[in-house]
Amino acid sequence: MTGLTQAPTVNPDTKLGELCMNVALTIRNNGSALIPCYPSGVVYDLFECLTQNLENAGLNNVPMFFISPVADSSLAYSNILAEWLSSAKQNKVYLPDDPFPHAFYLRNNKLKHYNHVFSEGFSKDFRQPCVVFCGHPSLRFGDAVHFIEMWGNNPNNSIIFTEPDFPYLQVLAPFQPLAMKAFYCPIDTSLNYQQANKLIKELKPNVLVIPEAYTKPHPSAPNLFIEQPDKKIITFKCGEIIRLPLKRKLDRIYITSELAQKISPREVAAGVTFSTLTGVLQVKDKVHCIQPCADTIKEETSSNTTAPTKEDVLKNVKYEYGSIDVEAVMKRLTQDGFSNIKLDRTGGALTLNLVNEDTVIKFEDNETHIICGGKPTTRLKLRDTIMKCLQSF
Repeated sequence: MTGLTQAPTVNPDTKLGELCMNVALTIRNNGSALIPCYPSGVVYDLFECLTQNLENAGLNNVPMFFISPVADSSLAYSNILAEWLSSAKQNKVYLPDDPFPHAFYLRNNKLKHYNHVFSEGFSKDFRQPCVVFCGHPSLRFGDAVHFIEMWGNNPNNSIIFTEPDFPYLQVLAPFQPLAMKAFYCPIDTSLNYQQANKLIKELKPNVLVIPEAYTKPHPSAPNLFIEQPDKKIITFKCGEIIRLPLKRKLDRIYITSELAQKISPREVAAGVTFSTLTGVLQVKDKVHCIQPCADTIKEETSSNTTAPTKEDVLKNVKYEYGSIDVEAVMKRLTQDGFSNIKLDRTGGALTLNLVNEDTVIKFEDNETHIICGGKPTTRLKLRDTIMKCLQSF
């Protein structure tokens, strides 16, 4: 669990009301309001709440400008990504209707969007007093810097911070002295500590992984921290690499349609059908996919002989399956010249000790291990002997 609210001591609804009030006061004083923000997320709610509040205050003629290189795309996508919306807004998508009021504001020119302050048409449409939404909240780049330099000397103007990612006093430090008013109204709708503790109690996770800072009292409120559950808890610091206790035996692998068309199943037993599959395994973003091999090109060698193709090599490949009969293995080893073989049964596991070769063969449910202290050729010979005791196709 991570990504808890960065403003746990304030109510986002209360701060949204404060923002609307501060904007209205700024407009009444014949000033303009600057809201440095990201081009998506909370800004959609700001459009809706602020417009309604200004209309109720009799300030519905105040223009709003949304300036971002992705302003057009952000507003368009917000109208179609219904799975992230509340039920009421989802129903509007399927009516069809605009889920957010900003689509209506755009059609009626109450909200105008531009890529940059120097975009075509902006100088013509720009008038004050107004409300400007632009980035970046850090005030280290973006068009917000331009407006601070333009409005900073007028105390009637205001700048309102809604993102808790950056301490607003440090953000404003390079622009001091600054005459325009600054307000801090952090609006963070992420889970707070009370909601997180309740969620943990309901889910009862076997293992809880959280940042180490969450286990300590919050700097602004000593009573805010994640209560450690009875089960295992793993903490991590910024940039730290941790190992999660995940025991996965199987994984899902996808095959391309081109490769699937080449599969030729063969029945090896009643009701059991096998098929060999040869391809290139690609693992990307935890997704496993098998793609067809590139066609093998015959290349002439220096001795004028032709290198074998992939198909020629695969003709001699066998695939083994089935269970190993230890008695059959002992008999086969004796035929292959191995002597002084001892069979050991301890704890349900079978072990063959080849005393003369300083070698142990361990048989488990799904694995067979050859622990060979002698020559490597002996290990390879033993491997071939065991493989002969299996069925193959």
